[in-house]
Amino acid sequence: MNKNIKLAVAGAVLAMSATAANAGIIIPAGEWTLDVNGNVNAFAIMGSAKDSNVISGGGLALTKDAASEKSNNSINTGLLPAWLGFTGTTRQNDTDVSFTISMQPNVSSNGSAGDSAAPATLFRQANFTFGDKSWGSIKLGKDIGIFASNAILNDMTLLGVGGQGVATSGHSTTLGGIGTGYIYAAWKGQVAYTTPNFNGFQATVGLTNPNQGIASVGTLTTGTAASTLNQDRFGLEAQANYSFAQDNFSGKIWVGGASYKVKPTSTLEYTASAGDIGMNLNAGGVGLTAYYYKGDGVGTTFMHSNSVSVGGQKRDSDGGYLQATYVLPTKTKVGIAYGVSKLDLATGETALSTTVKENERFTAGLYHPLTKHLNLVAEYNKIESTGQTNLKNTSDAVSLGGILFF
Repeated sequence: MNKNIKLAVAGAVLAMSATAANAGIIIPAGEWTLDVNGNVNAFAIMGSAKDSNVISGGGLALTKDAASEKSNNSINTGLLPAWLGFTGTTRQNDTDVSFTISMQPNVSSNGSAGDSAAPATLFRQANFTFGDKSWGSIKLGKDIGIFASNAILNDMTLLGVGGQGVATSGHSTTLGGIGTGYIYAAWKGQVAYTTPNFNGFQATVGLTNPNQGIASVGTLTTGTAASTLNQDRFGLEAQANYSFAQDNFSGKIWVGGASYKVKPTSTLEYTASAGDIGMNLNAGGVGLTAYYYKGDGVGTTFMHSNSVSVGGQKRDSDGGYLQATYVLPTKTKVGIAYGVSKLDLATGETALSTTVKENERFTAGLYHPLTKHLNLVAEYNKIESTGQTNLKNTSDAVSLGGILFF
């Protein structure tokens, strides 16, 4: 399997005992080796909302609809989108060179035609890399963001659903632990350098697209205004990892950081920054993951979302998740997880009932490798959203489905 698709399934591999990380369809082509790979997944998601409070500024729990119906059912892609990737690799002039282009189609929508409400097929990767193990590698193009990428890649719900999100079927993916334990790393244009591997230590630093289009002021989204403003500084993202393995024990520890100059309106400008730390340990059939992040003016769920008050003051945010898994003799992975993302009021800000204070998630899952490539998944997820005036919405969902890697 190519390096880029490994990014997409690394967390899934950690969450599974099955050998999901197999090479795709390998095609020799002259001086190049082409790897065609990806996954197809689908889930029947049966959601139920308990409340009807309005927490429109970042609340992730489902609410009852206009007819006071609590059910919200869908057949949809899970957290990891369906994937078709093409990677070519070669070595020329003592340099390893590769390219990756991938597409991520959707499963279904509630439109009358079956696809009228669905977004267009996504293209989340278009990049090339060059380098050598002696001096590292350089990546140019679109790929998963550097900051917070390990949070999502070590989340066991990468094989399943996690948070359903406030949307119904037809959307690209579910949320997993996005907004209930970590900020979405997103897929970004970037120029990044990765060091050689120094006995398990490796670091990546990069410039990224500013991606300010989803910045928001208070509860008012200003994406349209932001997208018309000149974005006069690249984002800066970095991550350092240390991986180790001995006998039946392995693990990974990482730290990361990010900094952005944000200008969501013509009169408001500020610097947003965030940092995180995480750890994944595996011993025998037991796996443990712990993660924590803290941000200043980065918002919650999506970077820059609900990040400042109406008056332009930055809001602090933090959160993380704890996860434990165990492989049964049947090779079924059993996992439980708790995650939370919190958003604080800015200095001098009056509490708004519609602005989220925190989103919490509890997940229990079963992940069974039916074959070498096919995994069956059953999950239960409970989401609780609390507003700044302590109004609460609670919803839960049971999801059944599977994911096939190739």
